[in-house]
Amino acid sequence: MNLNKRFVLKATTLSAIALVAVAVVGCGKKEEAAPVAAAPKADPLKIAFAYVGPVGDGGWTFAHDNARKALEKEFGDKIKTSIVENVPESADAERVMRDLAGQGNKLVFGTTFGYMDPMLKVAPDFKDVKFEHATGYKSADNLRTYDSRTYEGAYMAGVIAGKMTKTNTLGVVGSIPIPEVIRNINSFTLGAQSVNPKVKTKVVWVGEWFAPPKETEAATSLINGGADVLMQNTDSPAVLQTAEKLGKRAFGWDSDMTAYGPKAHLGSAVINWAPYYIKATKDALDGKWATGPNTWWGVKEGAIDMVSLAADVPADAKAKLDEVKAGLKDGSFTIWKGPIKGQDGKDVLKKDEVADDKFMSGITFYVKGVEGKVPSGKK
Repeated sequence: MNLNKRFVLKATTLSAIALVAVAVVGCGKKEEAAPVAAAPKADPLKIAFAYVGPVGDGGWTFAHDNARKALEKEFGDKIKTSIVENVPESADAERVMRDLAGQGNKLVFGTTFGYMDPMLKVAPDFKDVKFEHATGYKSADNLRTYDSRTYEGAYMAGVIAGKMTKTNTLGVVGSIPIPEVIRNINSFTLGAQSVNPKVKTKVVWVGEWFAPPKETEAATSLINGGADVLMQNTDSPAVLQTAEKLGKRAFGWDSDMTAYGPKAHLGSAVINWAPYYIKATKDALDGKWATGPNTWWGVKEGAIDMVSLAADVPADAKAKLDEVKAGLKDGSFTIWKGPIKGQDGKDVLKKDEVADDKFMSGITFYVKGVEGKVPSGKK
């Protein structure tokens, strides 16, 4: 055999042996598992907000929308929010609620009192949707209520107003004569009386939540009637703007309204809805959402505050305000504690008697010091 042929044959034989060896070793190894495909990403929870006014109103709706933005920041791509502005408190609200539920929103917030009955009608038809109603008192299996103790902000505004008034006449522009608003007018008056027993309060009702021309007219009427410090339970900054124009003082309501009337502005009683909206959304995401007693948060929970006090508010008024805030936060101070008298001079709360939430929710009377009559028509 030729040497070259012998070399080639030997090399071929060795290669074959090596291949067999590799095959044997390969048969002894476990087959590696294929990489597991990532689980599909869950769709975001769709959340809708129905607003009674425009977002840019600087008040009630603006405060709710600020909280919506805080919600997006908190949960990121786990949620997707949308809004509908200027939804009237009428049959049209039912149409909007049905539309929002039909669009696949699984959490729907109705942010004004007048949506209560429309939401009650819609909720049974969308059992897989969770409905949340602000300031209401009726619930269902998939509809619950929440509120903020705005009367605490009104009381704190009253403390400042009682110290700042020169005429001892305060003015309030009221929206709808429901317990929530009447309670705020009374609490404003009680706060003022706590530092100035001579104070009286005049009220003009406009019959709407958001009606800047009517609010302006009402504020002007109050000023012409002798009021030199104004508060409002309406949704626009028109009252503060009117006070600025006519050289009087006023408060921001629901959100910080300093920019709308910097010379007139004494402070703003603000609502922070973010803590509740974050809780409600977490409940829904975690599968723990359930109806139950009305959630009613205030200073204690970080939902209510008095901010941006004017530079000329006296030190004793600031000290009193700090005392009230601290007491509301730790529970050592209660606004509605007797003796408190109604307009007729009779006790509505006897000495040391403390109002419970049921009492607070049913206030339809004025306390002593508030002039006029509560309108009989309710919305």
